[in-house]
Amino acid sequence: MIHLRIVAPPRCAHRALDLLEASPSVLNVVHLHGAARKPSGDVILCDVAREDASVILGDLRDLGIDRDGSIAIEEIDIALSEAARRAEKAAAGLPSDAVVWEEVEERTSESAELSVSFLAFMVIAMLIAAVGVLLGQPVLVIGAMVVGPEFGPIAGFCVALVARRRELARRSVAALAVGFPVGIVVTYLGALLLRLSGLGPETLDDQARPLTAFISHPDAFSVIVAYLAGTAGILSLTSSKSGALIGVLISVATIPAAGNLGLAAAYGDWPEAGGAALQLGLNLAAILVAGVATLYLQRLLYLVRLRRHLGARRTEPGGSQASAASADEGVEAVTARASASRARSSRP
Repeated sequence: MIHLRIVAPPRCAHRALDLLEASPSVLNVVHLHGAARKPSGDVILCDVAREDASVILGDLRDLGIDRDGSIAIEEIDIALSEAARRAEKAAAGLPSDAVVWEEVEERTSESAELSVSFLAFMVIAMLIAAVGVLLGQPVLVIGAMVVGPEFGPIAGFCVALVARRRELARRSVAALAVGFPVGIVVTYLGALLLRLSGLGPETLDDQARPLTAFISHPDAFSVIVAYLAGTAGILSLTSSKSGALIGVLISVATIPAAGNLGLAAAYGDWPEAGGAALQLGLNLAAILVAGVATLYLQRLLYLVRLRRHLGARRTEPGGSQASAASADEGVEAVTARASASRARSSRP
């Protein structure tokens, strides 16, 4: 279940109430007339079945509440209510498969920021990976995969492509385009310092580290694993299963490949560096393709649900009959208005 706290301007508060009360997947509707002060308006509280959350949110945003008022979204862990069970049954599908698109977009937007902490994690992860490759210790390589924050902007870029959010795409690309080079350069300098100080070995030898040699020797399985990991990562993101996300982060070799690239460059082992660069490129490409494909399929399912919702609204008692064509036009109109609202909210 999803809990909504809505601050609705007086001009559309009653329309929002009618909309919420008419939906069988909405319950616990509370109306506090004139309770909000900044922004001013009515406060409306309600719970929504997760399967229909994005559809209801789309209706509320279509009223302009996100521009002139406020909509806050909270996750409900437990709802001991027979009415809640009826509301979930009224919404087709399963809560675990439902995607709250507003939640996904906001979460990826926050994780796609090019910040000092993001760069610090990238550098630390690549340094750990380089030490793991140098010593042939897969435990350190796995640790570097967990520390690496690169999946955030990768997922942000996938969401931006599917949802057509240019600003999110720009920030995601900026984070990746700066984060990986900075991490590789720092790793190169660190490895060079180790080599010159005598703490590191004289040369890189694959025979001395068989458990980590795969990082610079990509093959078909590298692409397969990266594609599956990208799919699992997006599914964990859209279903809010952070435990699965951690599993994804230790399944792909983006950070280890980048760390190995800096390490090999410091040792002047260019075949090793070339293999690591190829591994990095293949992993990034496979994850991006998998992420976009997964999100696109989920988006299609959402549009089908939205089309049914609009058709049901038009065929309610007292309303006019709607054809399939008019329902499609309604979907396009809602999508266009949502895109325009996101564009306005992203302006400085």
